[in-house]
Amino acid sequence: MKILEYLKRPAIAAAAAGVGGILLGLIWGWVIQPVRWVDAPPALLNSSSQETYLRMAIDSFAVNGDTQLALQRYEELGDAAPERLMTIQTNPGKQDPNAILRFSNLVKSVESTTAVTPGETPQPSVAATPTDNSLPSLISKLLRYGLIALGVLVVAVVAFALYWYLSPKFRRRGDAGATTAAGEMPAPVEAPSAGHLAPGKDAPIAQYMTTYVLGDDLFDDSFGIDSPSGEFLGECGVGISETIGVGDPKKVSVFEVWLFDKNDIQTVTKVLMSSHAYNDVATYQRLQAKGEPVLVELGKQFMLETAALQMVATVSDVEYGKGALPESSYFERLTLELAIWPKTVQQG
Repeated sequence: MKILEYLKRPAIAAAAAGVGGILLGLIWGWVIQPVRWVDAPPALLNSSSQETYLRMAIDSFAVNGDTQLALQRYEELGDAAPERLMTIQTNPGKQDPNAILRFSNLVKSVESTTAVTPGETPQPSVAATPTDNSLPSLISKLLRYGLIALGVLVVAVVAFALYWYLSPKFRRRGDAGATTAAGEMPAPVEAPSAGHLAPGKDAPIAQYMTTYVLGDDLFDDSFGIDSPSGEFLGECGVGISETIGVGDPKKVSVFEVWLFDKNDIQTVTKVLMSSHAYNDVATYQRLQAKGEPVLVELGKQFMLETAALQMVATVSDVEYGKGALPESSYFERLTLELAIWPKTVQQG
């Protein structure tokens, strides 16, 4: 089955959109605007980096003698501070042992004189980080916010496009459901007498009605086919295949009617052609590659068959548009009834 035919199914289209959204989010989070850790406190560093940080604090205290700054840097290591200081004391390396001892005595003197309320953790004072208002920083911020705004715009456009594409489909399905509830669906058509089903005995397992009206440029109806027990058997549908002329609304001259069977390897398609398209030799021959050409006539029935399904499509209403284009070249209105049966093979 072709990829485009799969994407005609709303469920598959929604799943593809979800996967695309996830991929877009990953690209955005990992490439366009990855997470950057800044201003992390020393308590979040690994043990080696914490030890290096404390050694620098000891060296700084030995030079400037600022006890308040030394204690602040020690406390910023949190619960790991005593262990890191003990490691440095037992392994001073090239560091001045006297500087380590003075720093250690400072810490011990403060710990012995500072009463800490049980359950309360001392909070170190953190110096305020000056705001960077340099031109490169401002440009970076503007670029970052611009990318965020662009991402929001892209998501909004995609969401609107999906709504614009799917809303006519849902409205048509809602209308079809209302018609069924009101009892206005056409009476079940006769079972096809193709040698596989007994004519007139079995009612169709699924029956749908779909209507195209000039101006519905996104017309593309699809329906699920389930067995009486609820098992998924396949799908069927009708969509625009070709148009004629230019300008809006589109002038549809050819439709595609398709039947998908989960037990078959391909989708069966027939092309419904206007009288003008059907009688044009070049158009007729070109469309044969898509499926068997069928001339649209009021009351006409034609069948699509797969490995396990038969579908009879009936043209219950047709009206051609009138204008500058050739006569009977595009449709003003087209209504099709689709009835589906499981195909059983008669023995003998």
